[in-house]
This record gives sequence, C-alpha cells and structure tokens, in this order.
Amino acid sequence: MKRTDYCGTLRKKDVGRTVTLAGWVHRRRDHGALLFIDLRDREGIVQVVFDLSNPSNPCFAFEKEAHALRAEYVISVVGSVCERTSETENKELPTGQIEVHVIQLTILNSALTPPFSIEADKDIAETLRLQYRYLDLRRPNVKKNFLLRHQLAQATRNFLNQNGFIDIETPMLTKSTPEGARDFLVPSRLTPGTFYALPQSPQLFKQILMVSGFDRYYQIVRCFRDEDLRADRQPEFTQIDIEMSFIEQEDLMGLMEKMVADLFAVANKSVLSLPFPRMTYQDSMSRFGVDKPDLRFGLELKEITDLARESQFKVFLDTISKKGVIKGVNAKGLATLSRKEMDELTQEAITRGAKGLAWLKVTPGGIESPIAKFFEKGLLDQITERLEGVPGDLLLFVADAEKKAHEVLGSLRLLLGHRLKLIDPNSFKPVWITDFPLLEYDPEEKRYVALHHPFTAPLDEDIPLLDTDPLRVRSKAYDLALNGTEVGGGSIRIHRTEMQSKIFNLLGITKEEANAKFGFLLEALQYGAPPHGGIAFGLDRFVAILAGCESIRDVIAFPKTQKGVCLMTQAPSTVDSAQLKTLFIKTQGI
Repeated sequence: MKRTDYCGTLRKKDVGRTVTLAGWVHRRRDHGALLFIDLRDREGIVQVVFDLSNPSNPCFAFEKEAHALRAEYVISVVGSVCERTSETENKELPTGQIEVHVIQLTILNSALTPPFSIEADKDIAETLRLQYRYLDLRRPNVKKNFLLRHQLAQATRNFLNQNGFIDIETPMLTKSTPEGARDFLVPSRLTPGTFYALPQSPQLFKQILMVSGFDRYYQIVRCFRDEDLRADRQPEFTQIDIEMSFIEQEDLMGLMEKMVADLFAVANKSVLSLPFPRMTYQDSMSRFGVDKPDLRFGLELKEITDLARESQFKVFLDTISKKGVIKGVNAKGLATLSRKEMDELTQEAITRGAKGLAWLKVTPGGIESPIAKFFEKGLLDQITERLEGVPGDLLLFVADAEKKAHEVLGSLRLLLGHRLKLIDPNSFKPVWITDFPLLEYDPEEKRYVALHHPFTAPLDEDIPLLDTDPLRVRSKAYDLALNGTEVGGGSIRIHRTEMQSKIFNLLGITKEEANAKFGFLLEALQYGAPPHGGIAFGLDRFVAILAGCESIRDVIAFPKTQKGVCLMTQAPSTVDSAQLKTLFIKTQGI
C-alpha cells in the first residue's frame, strides 16, 4: 500500500507509469462494464477507471468490491497512467489529460453517507459545516485555504530568518494585565484562589526579550481575547509577532513592506509597489471616516461645516452650535433613487447611529431636496462643487459630533462602494496609518485611556504637550490597512522608566498599581533597555484576504461560532463537581 504519488500531481508526463494512489471516493459513475471513480486526496482529483468488460483484466478480480464503492470510501489503487483522448479530456482538472487504469483495489474503510456533498462549489449552511468540520475540511475549496495558510506561514518564517530574527516562544499561562479586552482566566490548582491568564498578545514578553538583548524576535503565536465576535474575530487567533531593537518607525515599516510583498508573491497575487503609501490618522478619519480605509474606490468624505453655517437649516445650525460637524459623501449616480429607497438609506444611517440623513439630488434642472429651501442657490452651488457633484449624483450629509459623523459616513461609504460596484475584488491597496493620538478621554471613567496600549511612545516633538494638552499628543504607532481591514499594527515602545511613569500617571495608574500589574517590565527597563518597537500581523485575516474569504472562520481549522461555541466538540462544556472542587471553584447563580 505504499503510495507513490498524490492524485492531484499526476500529469501527461507520467503516462506509462504504474502508480499506487490512496484517497477518498469523490464521485462514481457506474456504466456496468466501465466504472469511473474520481479519487481525491490532499493535492487534488484524478479519474481512475475499472475496465470490467474482460475477465482477463486484472481488475476483474475486484469487480464486486468496485461496484460496492460509494462516496467517501477510503481506498488504495494500483494502476497504469494512460493518456485520455482529446474528446474525453477534462479541461477543468489539472489531471484532466490522463486517467489511471486500475489493476488492484483495496478498500481501506467504508463511510456513512455524508450529511452534505463534498463538492467545491456547494453552498452549505455554516452551522452544518462547523458541526461536521472534519468533512468540511475535505472539500477542495476549503482545503486550498489551509494549503495557502501553510505556504504563507512558511514564507513568513523564511523571510524573518533571513533577516536575522530569532523564533522564541513566550508563555501561554501568564499574568492578567489590562490590554483592552477581557482575559481568559485559568485557575491554579497549586495556588488556590489565584489565576493565570491566557495571553491577549506577547506584548510584555517581547519587550522583555529586547531588554534581554535578543535584538530581533518573532513567533507565529496563538493569542486569546474574550470579546464579542464577528466575521474577522475569534476568541483564539494567530498573529505574526515581531519586535526589533535599535530601530525607528520607518526602519520597521520598510522591512515589513518587503515581507508583505513576499507573501503576496507566494499567494500569486498582484505585485505590490513599494513603498506603501502613508496616511496620518487624522487624514484617514477626515477623508474616509475610519482608520483602516479601503482605497480601492473613491467616495471620499467632505466637510461642509463652514458652508452649512451660512444656511437657515436648523438641524445643521444646532449641530454647529454644539461644536459638531456637517460632513457629506457623493453617492455617484444615485439621484434616481425613489423616496422609498431614500427612506431605506436613511434607516441604514440611523441603524449606524445617525440621528438622520440629509440629502441633495443633483439634477439637470438643479437641486432637488426637502432641505433645499433653507439654502440660497449660490450656497447650494458651493456645496455641490465641494462634493464634486454632477447631474445624476446624490449628496448625503450627516450632522453630528465629529466622531459619530465619521463612524456613520465611513460605514455608508463602504455600503455605497459595494452597491455601486466600485470595489474590484482582485485589487489590493495597502496603506500605513500613522500619527495616532496617544490618548483618548473616557467620559464614563473620567480619565485618559491609551488608544493602543500604555507602552506606546509619544512623538518626540509632542512630548511637551503631555503637560499642557495631552489629547493633542500623537504617538509612534502605526497600522497596516489592506482593503478596509487592519491586518497589522504596532508601535515604537517607551524604553525609559521616567517616560513610562509619566504616561502611567496620565492614565491614572498609581505607582502601586503599576508595580502590581507591570512591575517586572518596569524593573527590566531600569537595567539598560534599548530603543525598540514592533508589530503584530493577524495571520488569519491575512490568509482570509488573500484567499478571498469573507470570514476568518474559513481559514481556521476548527473555529468557533459568533457565540464562542465549537459545534463539533460542543465546547465550552460543563465539568463535574470533583474537578471544580480540585480547583477550589464554586459556581452559583447560574
């Protein structure tokens, strides 16, 4: 039963060879004297033929077994590779010019009828796919995602190894520290009442490794976050984690661009031009409403607050009086929308948090809108010109606080991009977003919070503002956005104890709290920490984008649902009271 070849690797050059193949019955076509089996393995499908018309044919000895074959039976065959005639070639298969004439058959295992067909193009309910994930993973279009994932992971390792990085593992059982999401906690049996946390990222450990002098570190590592799930989030995910010493922001970004370009080459995608464009956080928010812009299409946001101030429209004027903004987007060619369709679009905006949606239709005869009477013609002309409106366009406006206006219009922009078919799925537009704010103000907690994490360094020229206007301080943080998805993010870190203490103080973290939560890092910084910085890429998101998948669940072997449940194993599950007693845990009120 020694396999000589994978099914999907056989080609015309193999004609005349005797081969041994093993795999699963993908399809069967029984014509009595001739039985055709599509045999499938990891690398693809090949047609194998049982010629049962002649009792002297060696495969005739296996006639009964051959006719018993059904979908997903596991078999091994020995046969001769033969060329197919031009009339019988299958141009849809890489192996379509040849077939294997069987001389020996071994049935290795039978199979129940699968709950769904193992076909590449079948649309199957996700809940069924995840329940029978071991069958779903057999499907050729699913399997190719994992072959791509393997190739990208290996290419990543090769690139980093060649550039002087060292692969070092960090602990899975670590200390709970505030990093933006809830931790998964693991009770300690040996120290009752205490808990480990599963790492949200190796952030503190990779900084410690820089202090330790390793200079360049990486690992492809599992991370855990107990947060609300969506298409690009899972409770456990994989990131490419990278840290470097003695570098500045541009050094790291330049090197990472080369790595990303290499990964695109491995995936046989379009060649990316280097360097990638840079855009400040403020510019990205102002033009696209998000800090991860999709640059495959236009429809940029435009602010008209200054023009709206000259109108008589009370909604706009009230917003301006409350220090809000009026921003708009040009929905190209949608002036023909009916009133019902306009109401639906308004509801889309309200669903995304807007108080309403104002609009102007640009027609050959002028502006049509229920709010047009509140604007003089010259003012309407200026607004239309700013949004580059031409007859046939629909101009949409949101009046709100700047953050909310960006959030709503950024979301509507993406909706319109899809609706107007402006997005080329085969186009890839990476962009670096830089100069993020260092801090945000949390009105509920009435204190500053770190936009990324408390170890991000401020821009040197903004350091004086820490004492006078902290919210204006920009950070040495950078994200890589690709087609509207954040695929990577990082920063240059604080490496001096006095600066780290200053940031903790601004965040309202007392010296005692800092020592309790981050004492080991703070102590390490006092022993000659080098300037350092790093980045982490979401491997799952990267693979999903390059594989053309809408959800990262399609590139994770055993993913969980949006409720965090594994439908195959039924995790999470209850455990018996004896286990809980061993861990000194009691459950109540559940």
